[in-house]
Amino acid sequence: MAEKTEAATGGAGAGKQPRSVRVVLLALMIAMMLAMLDNMIIGTAMPTIVGELGGLEHLSWVVTAYTLATAASTPLWGKLGDMYGRKGVFMTSIVIFLAGSALSGMAQDMGQLIGFRAVQGLGAGGLMVGVMAIIGDLIPPRERGKYQGMIAGVMALSMIGGPLVGGTITDHWGWRWSFYINIPLGVIALIAISAVLHLPKKRSEARIDYLGAALLTIGITAIVLVTTWGGTEYAWTSARIMELIGIGVAALVGFVFWQTRAAEPILPLHIFRSRNFTLMSVIGFIVGFVMFGATLFLPLYQQSVQGASATNSGLLLLPMLGAMLVTSMVAGRVTTSTGRYKIFPVAGGALMTVGLYLLSTMDTDTTRFTSGLYMAVVGLGMGCLMQITMLVAQNSVEMKDMGVASSSTTLFRTLGSSFGVAIMGALFNNRVQDVMAERAAGSGAKATEQSATLTADALNALPAAIRDAYQHAVSAGTHTAFLLGSAVAVLALVASFFVKEVPLKGAGPKAADAPADGAPATAKAPVTEAV
Repeated sequence: MAEKTEAATGGAGAGKQPRSVRVVLLALMIAMMLAMLDNMIIGTAMPTIVGELGGLEHLSWVVTAYTLATAASTPLWGKLGDMYGRKGVFMTSIVIFLAGSALSGMAQDMGQLIGFRAVQGLGAGGLMVGVMAIIGDLIPPRERGKYQGMIAGVMALSMIGGPLVGGTITDHWGWRWSFYINIPLGVIALIAISAVLHLPKKRSEARIDYLGAALLTIGITAIVLVTTWGGTEYAWTSARIMELIGIGVAALVGFVFWQTRAAEPILPLHIFRSRNFTLMSVIGFIVGFVMFGATLFLPLYQQSVQGASATNSGLLLLPMLGAMLVTSMVAGRVTTSTGRYKIFPVAGGALMTVGLYLLSTMDTDTTRFTSGLYMAVVGLGMGCLMQITMLVAQNSVEMKDMGVASSSTTLFRTLGSSFGVAIMGALFNNRVQDVMAERAAGSGAKATEQSATLTADALNALPAAIRDAYQHAVSAGTHTAFLLGSAVAVLALVASFFVKEVPLKGAGPKAADAPADGAPATAKAPVTEAV
């Protein structure tokens, strides 16, 4: 690829120096918070939105459109950053996200809202990839762990605070401000990035791989739709699901074939020659599978079985997310100070497996304290894995592939979450229906159909026999879902043993070759290893 740069890409002196890397990191964390917080806030506001706009039958598409656009655009954003420079591409993604937010807030019907949410999702794909890739440019791998631990903290806080913030905004300002609130935060991030982030500008003469982008978009879209619709909108064996599976497989096979021939592939297959990168992709998929499945079923269990209020649903996950936050920070700092990291994937896989198994043992008599301890074990495991997977993946590729490495790792985690919610959800629903049929026969049908909307008050209003049957059914459903999660987590544990501890570039805080404050860490390419 012929490429021209306006500044040299080597050394601390490349380009104009930012005044403070901390300002850049603050802007990056705001951007990450926007992407992570959005769905959490909107979930709380959805009943009010449907009440005003109508279109209840299209409710799921408000979330699906966002998720689809995010997943499909993620690889393209990463590649564009590699080809044309990270800063401009990242700022473009922020602008698109803010435009989608403003338009969503002005939507007059459900169709408009779904379309504008897709625009939001396009921008969100670039936000997440851009944050990780820019950190990869600015900070040497040896120093990167503690900063990525901070990003993991933002993700955890977003999951905890999202429902609370969404409920407060909707109650006091109206649901439209659930979207408008993104605008001032995004503008702050834009100003900070524009003023203090200075990375080498690039101008690639290679053409964008449009065919590869189209094939990958079709394949990802088909996969997400299968996992979203399967077992809910359509039966898993229905013609529509089979068609989507066929389209998805054909598109992804065609994509892989084309990537071996494209002049500038969207996802260069040579990065998978690195054993560590491939293993981190697998582990990232499993983390997504487990984390989003857990955040879906744990609040449902605590509300239905333990009688917790849905109002503070984000706080129900505090033991898990708090443990994840603390462990991510500790893992990042230990990695920075020692340069050793293999222990964290191994410990994370083991803790996640044990924690999920413990969650699978919960029944109708399990106390909130006990379930909180079990959640904390899962959180400790995820904290060991969340950002270490990104760190090791970035350390396994050359600087020119930093964007595609970041986007690929993010994409695998996103796909893992789609599969986790779908497969664990299917097992959960089937088990709930079976137990309700055994314990309450036909009288429990309505409760089963409305399982996702039964609040603690609504549950108490049910006849005692049906309430008892439903609580046992939900308990049995969570047992099945978390037992599957524990089995899947074993794969992450096995994969972690094969990770090769390649030295991280940079020699710690006192290293002579550590970059100056805010300077791109591109003096040397990261060490890579062969399979």
